Amino acid sequence: MNLPNKITIFRVLMIPVFLIFMLVPGIPFGNYIAAAIFIIAALSDMLDGYIARKYKLVTNFGKFMDPLADKLLVSCALICFVEFRTIPTWVVIIIIARDFIINGFRLIASDNGVVLAAGWWGKVKTNVQMVMSVMLIINLDYPIINILEQVAIYLSVTLTVISLVDYLYKNRSILKETK
Repeated sequence: MNLPNKITIFRVLMIPVFLIFMLVPGIPFGNYIAAAIFIIAALSDMLDGYIARKYKLVTNFGKFMDPLADKLLVSCALICFVEFRTIPTWVVIIIIARDFIINGFRLIASDNGVVLAAGWWGKVKTNVQMVMSVMLIINLDYPIINILEQVAIYLSVTLTVISLVDYLYKNRSILKETK
């Protein structure tokens, strides 16, 4: 197993630890520790991708597991936010549904021998979701921060929809292709 794949596995293993600090009440500075874990996990995503591309260590395992690890991390955070009532449920449904749709689309493409790369809008969406998540994890209760959190939530859901439409439109020929 190469280094990028080990980093990806490390990111997956960080998720339960993140959830402990998010969900177990009474842990001193739990939300700050959860935020630190989330940031480390998010940065590890960039690191494993960089190493894999630079040293030509891209593997099928990495192609499958890397995006799955990201979606697990973000989905777990989003579900926690619903639990804490810091984000509307419909926002989480849209974000998670988009990920299911894209994954299904990638499966169809893969079945036809096509590998679909992430698009620019999807990368921007992911970065906004990560920043939004850190803001909501830390959850500072100041009027300006509360406004910025709301802006981040609605920007995130808007970019989620835009990235979905862009991805499907650019790859629409996949639905017409057969093996």
